[in-house]
Amino acid sequence: MRIAPFILITFFATVALPSCAQKAEKPKPKKENNMSIATTIDTITLGNGCFWCTEAVFQRLNGVLSVASGYSGGKLANPTYKEVCSGLTGHAEVIQVTYDPAVISLAELLQVFFKTHDPTTLNRQGGDEGTQYRSAIFYHNEAQRIVAEEVKTGLDKSGAFTDPIVTEITPFGKFYKAEDYHQNYFNDNKNKNPYCSYVIVPKLEKFEKYFADKLKK
Repeated sequence: MRIAPFILITFFATVALPSCAQKAEKPKPKKENNMSIATTIDTITLGNGCFWCTEAVFQRLNGVLSVASGYSGGKLANPTYKEVCSGLTGHAEVIQVTYDPAVISLAELLQVFFKTHDPTTLNRQGGDEGTQYRSAIFYHNEAQRIVAEEVKTGLDKSGAFTDPIVTEITPFGKFYKAEDYHQNYFNDNKNKNPYCSYVIVPKLEKFEKYFADKLKK
């Protein structure tokens, strides 16, 4: 199956404590650039194959504040990596991305999501096969669902991929953070694990070439 070349697609316009004698007041949210911090930070959960690879990609995006590797979409509470790899828990390997929409929009994040994995293969990414490697967007609110559907539909209509996109778009339930050794994996192991050199490095090079304008400086 051949994926059409990377094409950047433009989507929709894109406290001081009171004294005992004072009446307690609700603390006001801190302001940053005249906007409440609470309104300028958002989180999306994405499944796009092995989280060692996907974490490394999204860590390099300008506007992304943090990336955590973990598991979502299954029924077993607090699953281990071994249990998820069995394919019996229903979880997908995911990354939970916290980002600033004032710097990078959700539509832009999803362009990177779709263009840095194969969203047309069901339950498989390269040599990794099983439901734990499925392509999935776990939306946290209705606004995210709408954007995800629009981006997915736009890519299908554009012919960016030769086959239909099979990415599931489903409500977010729970996120279980993966074991500590999975966090920041590429950065900590790029000179130790051959997988990093043979699989992750080429993926990053391709990503950095086509999304150079979105990279952290």
